[in-house]
Amino acid sequence: MKLLGILMCIIIFIGICAAEETEYFDWKGSQLYAAKNYTDALAYFNQAVAQDPNYVNAWVHKGNAERVLKDYNVSIQSYYNALQIDVNNAAAWSGIADSYMAVKSYSNATIAASKATELNNQSKNYWYREGYLLQLQGMYEESVAKFDGAIALDPNYKEALYQKGITQMALGNYEDAKALFDQALVVDPNYKQAYLGKGLALHADGKLVEAQQEYDKALEIDPGYSYAKISRMHALLAMNKPREAFGMLI
Repeated sequence: MKLLGILMCIIIFIGICAAEETEYFDWKGSQLYAAKNYTDALAYFNQAVAQDPNYVNAWVHKGNAERVLKDYNVSIQSYYNALQIDVNNAAAWSGIADSYMAVKSYSNATIAASKATELNNQSKNYWYREGYLLQLQGMYEESVAKFDGAIALDPNYKEALYQKGITQMALGNYEDAKALFDQALVVDPNYKQAYLGKGLALHADGKLVEAQQEYDKALEIDPGYSYAKISRMHALLAMNKPREAFGMLI
């Protein structure tokens, strides 16, 4: 009986040490990941899951490192390994969405992104990503609701305001689009994309002079902003000012 008790203590002690070692591997990998040393980080995450295949966080972190290293298919498998342990792990669903997004598999990315948002509906970035994915697929009405979810959580979320403006412009709602770009510019007066967006909305609405003024504001912030240069040139051509338009190419 005494020997059995000693053996039980040894087994328990070994189990505790193994768990601590697994946590160390994951912690060390996370430190290297934060330092952008992704290859060495991945080696530690591999050690962690080899030590304990049921350590869900290590699978997620492993997937993150593989995704950053552009090994997207392998990263997706790592995230799914995490989900086999915990099907409601929002970080794993989020990682799957990002990996599918990277390979432009937008329908699969949308399914995973939707699940991530469902599990963590207080993440403005999850709402934003869903909206952006729907926008990429031309599902504009649906994307508006997702951008609204992000903006409800953060009314100053300039990227969500901007992308919602792009969506409204795609729907032909130019006044709504301009209002959203203006909101984004209140948040960040140097947001050159919002000036460009507002210019494009005015341009599409036939207000060429006003559009040119917005393109000029974008170029004041970034004189090399090619999208604003091209858009300004098109506006000048539409105003029958070819010399001024082509002068921008010099």
